[in-house]
Amino acid sequence: MSMDTLDLKNQKVNEANEYAKKVLDLINKKDTDITAEDAEWITQETVKDFRDYVNPGFLKYRKSVTKDEQFAAVEWSDEGDCFKDVNGKKYIDCLGGFGIYNVGHRHPKVVQAVVNQMNRQALHSQDLLDPLRAFLAKILADITPGDLQYSFFTNSGTESVEAGLKLAKMYNPERHTFIAATRAFHGKSLGSLSGTAKGMFRKPFLPLVSGFRHVQYGDIEMLKKTMEACALTGEDVAAVLLEPIQGEGGIIIPPEDYLPQVRALCDKFGALLIFDEVQTGMGRTGKMFCCEHSNVVPDILCLAKAFGGGIMPAGAVIASEKVFENLFPNPFMHTTTFGGNPLACAAAIATINILIDEKLPERAAQMGEYMLDGLKKAAEGHEDKVKAIRGKGFMIGIEFQEDVIGYEFSKKLFDKGVLVAGTLVNAKTIRIEPPLTIKKEEIETVIQTVAEALK
Repeated sequence: MSMDTLDLKNQKVNEANEYAKKVLDLINKKDTDITAEDAEWITQETVKDFRDYVNPGFLKYRKSVTKDEQFAAVEWSDEGDCFKDVNGKKYIDCLGGFGIYNVGHRHPKVVQAVVNQMNRQALHSQDLLDPLRAFLAKILADITPGDLQYSFFTNSGTESVEAGLKLAKMYNPERHTFIAATRAFHGKSLGSLSGTAKGMFRKPFLPLVSGFRHVQYGDIEMLKKTMEACALTGEDVAAVLLEPIQGEGGIIIPPEDYLPQVRALCDKFGALLIFDEVQTGMGRTGKMFCCEHSNVVPDILCLAKAFGGGIMPAGAVIASEKVFENLFPNPFMHTTTFGGNPLACAAAIATINILIDEKLPERAAQMGEYMLDGLKKAAEGHEDKVKAIRGKGFMIGIEFQEDVIGYEFSKKLFDKGVLVAGTLVNAKTIRIEPPLTIKKEEIETVIQTVAEALK
């Protein structure tokens, strides 16, 4: 390395350190001390750094950072049921981080548990027995349905699905076929992407994990015929992977008898049933777990998103003993460095406590119905724009006649201080997924804003 190159490298390192110091100073400031000049610098630097160092595609996609082609909204703080941008504008959160903030933003009990645990020990040794992982696993076994008992903890939804697929493979090592559904979304790592149905995410990475087949969601006859064909051809099904309600697919609610019939087919053909409740779990649909609406117990249940209380990245896969015991002889067959770390476990324990103590699943059922009815009334007379409004609990979808209408609708809501989202990169169905703590008056504001936007 020449002296000029070395000098340039040292200069860059010094510049990076000065930049880090400036950012840390801003992080350590109270919100009330953020000046207009600070806000302008944060906004400009965020946009520039996304363009040059993160991914410029986000700047085109994110309606929430553009207003009349001027970059306006850079999120900075959150509390309760709302976000604030760096300029102090408040947004009622009806996106919920795609289902993260079930107990609200920075719930004091979750924050306290994480801070107190961080002051004691942030991460675990990887060798000694870490108590919070054990405590959380016991709690999870108590609140999940049926004989689900043993847990493996992850950092995200796609990791939970990956772990569930590996458990199914170990349980049925001679079986290599997995069945998922059209319009399904299970994540974007290679195994879970194989279950995900959207072609635009799959095509660049083909071939994916072999053995996956897709059937129409909600069509029990198609599933039955596919499982029969697999049995006849010696390609017996290891597991069926489903969302109890499809989230990214457009808030698709299956027929009432669909999940019980899927359970019966899995039992008949000796296949495991995996429920991906990454988005539907933790009270979102009006029960702690969506499968409880149908009284169906899966063999494997995948969780994430709201599992960490909107504070920590956290997920879990929980299975019955007959499925999980294949990991007993060698628990290192599937591991993760950060999954089940003390901070994440503290957050999850506090989250479960809040959901039960504050009766948030029950609240989601009651207030979700109130919100759904209000949105349907707001859409009356706008059938040329709105095709359908459907949902369960606080998992609601507004489907528009055209994608462009949904996009314009969501932009209008954003301008009026209500944050919503499409499904993946599609705005034809807009999702309404507020914190389960959202106040009645905020729900009414959202309904009124929807009515105004449709006009």
